[in-house]
Amino acid sequence: MRLWFELNWFSKFVLLVEYDGTEYHGFQWQPGCPTIQDELEQAIRRLCGDSSRVVGASRTDAGVHAKGQVVSFWARSRLDTVTLVRALNHHLPGDIAVKAAYRASDDFSVRGHAVSREYRYHILNRNTRSPLYRRFSLFVPRILDIDRMNEACRLIQGEHDFASFASAFDGSKSTVRNVREAVVERKREFAVFRMVADSFLPHQVRSTIGLLIRMGLGKTGIEEFGDIMERKVLGLAGPVAPAYGLFLMNVNYAEPLGSCAPSDRSE
Repeated sequence: MRLWFELNWFSKFVLLVEYDGTEYHGFQWQPGCPTIQDELEQAIRRLCGDSSRVVGASRTDAGVHAKGQVVSFWARSRLDTVTLVRALNHHLPGDIAVKAAYRASDDFSVRGHAVSREYRYHILNRNTRSPLYRRFSLFVPRILDIDRMNEACRLIQGEHDFASFASAFDGSKSTVRNVREAVVERKREFAVFRMVADSFLPHQVRSTIGLLIRMGLGKTGIEEFGDIMERKVLGLAGPVAPAYGLFLMNVNYAEPLGSCAPSDRSE
């Protein structure tokens, strides 16, 4: 396939994408359902004609948002990247936008070359709900104990088996993940949970924040939290927090995305 692309002057592109995931059944294409991947592919075909499937660095679930999703695709286009961004945004719906575009070397992988991913979960933690933030945060009217939540966050940092924080998962694959950062911060009327890891298990972040909220409300103790981790039983940490408070903030690489451009390929 790669040779066919090269002979037909296909180029590999990388996009930085932002979206409101409320109306979508997640990132990945599903038959008969609106998805982020499908909308991107439709826009690319309208602009470039023949193109490959879009590959995402992180497969966000239904209702999850993104500020820093990274995707790649092959297409026959000689547009400069600034024009490509403007043209794609013309064809995309209002809840999806391309923020930047880059030409990439043939062997660059948005998944394989990612060194970590950062997610944030927003909790509106005040007495009254907000019509303005209802699509992007979980409303919790009782004030959360941030110190207790961060005590639990310290337990999950580092390399651990996070089976208890995953939904259904292929038993042949490892449930060990390396969490680089986990912290809850008070930001005015919000409590914001930030988690950075090399990669994540299905529903890992939402399961973690669900249990952390119970910690913050005094419904779970630190000993119980640690016991749930140690037991390594799928779904034990549940129920998961709703998707609408979760954002994919960044996909991090060893070098800036702009450096993935081909160095010696003819335009």
